[in-house]
Amino acid sequence: MRALAATVLLLAAGCASTPPEEDPVQIKLNELDTRLGRVERVVNNQSLVSLGQRLDQLEADVRALRGAVEELQNTNESVRKQQRDLYADLDKRLAALEASARGGGAAPAPAPASSPTPAAASAASAAPSGVAGAAAAPASQPIPAESTGGGPVSASPAEQTAYAQAFDLLKNSNYPAAANAFKGFLTTYPLSDLASNAQYWLGETYYVTGDYPSALDAFQKVVRDWPASRKAPDALVKLGFTQVAMKRVPAARSTLNLVLSQYPGSDSAKLAQEQLSKLPATP
Repeated sequence: MRALAATVLLLAAGCASTPPEEDPVQIKLNELDTRLGRVERVVNNQSLVSLGQRLDQLEADVRALRGAVEELQNTNESVRKQQRDLYADLDKRLAALEASARGGGAAPAPAPASSPTPAAASAASAAPSGVAGAAAAPASQPIPAESTGGGPVSASPAEQTAYAQAFDLLKNSNYPAAANAFKGFLTTYPLSDLASNAQYWLGETYYVTGDYPSALDAFQKVVRDWPASRKAPDALVKLGFTQVAMKRVPAARSTLNLVLSQYPGSDSAKLAQEQLSKLPATP
């Protein structure tokens, strides 16, 4: 009996010292948990990378938008300056013409613009040669105008009224209506002494609204049909500005050089020279 009891005790002690065998199911679950953790870490890292890329793109878009806004602000300020220059030049010309009229002499030929750049050239020739007083003069008062030969002549009251109405629309920046009014004037009074002025200002309405092909045709018509008109130098230099705006640099250079040769020492020649100095060098 004692030997049997000792044997039982030895077996019990051996069992107590042997660790229990792990459950295979639990081992598999632990392995799956580990693998799932690794997958989650990889996915999280990829999400962070994608998020960082999206943030970088958004920052680039914001910078681009800020640049566009700044460019629009600069353009808006440039347009406002052009308008201020236009009206300042108009007031100065009207005052000079009124003073000349009071002195009994013929009105001087006006300068074609107050700025040489193509963008600012929309303010050029802010009053018509010899007829700027039409906007304020009574219809019954003769208005000096260009002639193809001798000195100033007078337009009829009906012509003066129609011209003044069209020019008022231009002064008020109602460009589509002004264009229609000048075209109507040219249709009704094609032989008027004010026709060259009307044709020139028709070109201006196209120029300031960015319709450069129509402006090109209008200025060319002034130069071709009224070469002796006091608006001819204005039209020729504005023709050069229009060609610059249309990126026809060789043609613009030729036109502006023509201004220098045909009207040396004039205000139009000065504007042409300044514009030529800003054109890219000939390759």
